[in-house]
Amino acid sequence: MTLTDILNTQIWNGQSLADLMTLNVLTSFAGSLLGAVVMLILGFIVAGWARRRITKLGLQYEALDDTLFIFIGNITRYAIIGFALLFVLNTFGIKTTSIVAVIGAAGLAIGLALQGTLSNVAAGVMIIVFRPIKLGDFVTVGGQSGTVKSISLNYTELASTDNVQTIIPNANVWGNTITNFSIYETRRAEWIFGVAYDADLKKAEEVIRKTLLSDPRAMQDPEPFLQVNNLGDFSVDFLARVWVKSSDYFAYQADMKRAVKEALDEAGVDIPFPTQTLIQPS
Repeated sequence: MTLTDILNTQIWNGQSLADLMTLNVLTSFAGSLLGAVVMLILGFIVAGWARRRITKLGLQYEALDDTLFIFIGNITRYAIIGFALLFVLNTFGIKTTSIVAVIGAAGLAIGLALQGTLSNVAAGVMIIVFRPIKLGDFVTVGGQSGTVKSISLNYTELASTDNVQTIIPNANVWGNTITNFSIYETRRAEWIFGVAYDADLKKAEEVIRKTLLSDPRAMQDPEPFLQVNNLGDFSVDFLARVWVKSSDYFAYQADMKRAVKEALDEAGVDIPFPTQTLIQPS
């Protein structure tokens, strides 16, 4: 049966040509709407799956940066959803080129209005991609020290040594000198110990060396350093340098200050303190 026969049959049955055309339009629209809904659902499903897979890849291997893969996963999700929306618009016959142009113009205006925020976002991308710092690192940035707790696109969160939250805009992080105390496995602890001028320097050196190196946290390689490096106003100063694991640095350095003081006292080596001699005229 031809299309003409169908139309004649429908009209003969009491349906006008206008009613038939309206029915065809509604049927076509319903089909397009159903296809758009299915496409959106599939887009969100694929976007969520891609984000989870990429994020899981970063969490699965310790050598990979979790923050970087979380960021890439989110970008991938939004990109897939964006493409799905463009396909939906094309389904309804909407020209997406004009929409893209409008979005571009709006983006330019928003970018000019939010230069400071966008600079933080750009800096956040650089931090995540090049990874000068990562979660768990102890760093000093712009005079602020603490452990990195989170890195977002806008800011970096530090927890200070007394567990106080510090929020630093990413532009200030990327644009400042970053001192990362966690990047290397070992660090060099350093002290200056002063003894009296009349003390036995050889004995003092032996006591300091034995005390520092008897601790199991002290490393023998690289070789420790201990020498007299200064003749001060009140004391002969020994400079001591010992390499330790970065995780042991703070505790070891603090412990040895007391341990060396007690060892020198026990050995009878005087530790001087500033004194003044007042001469009164007769």
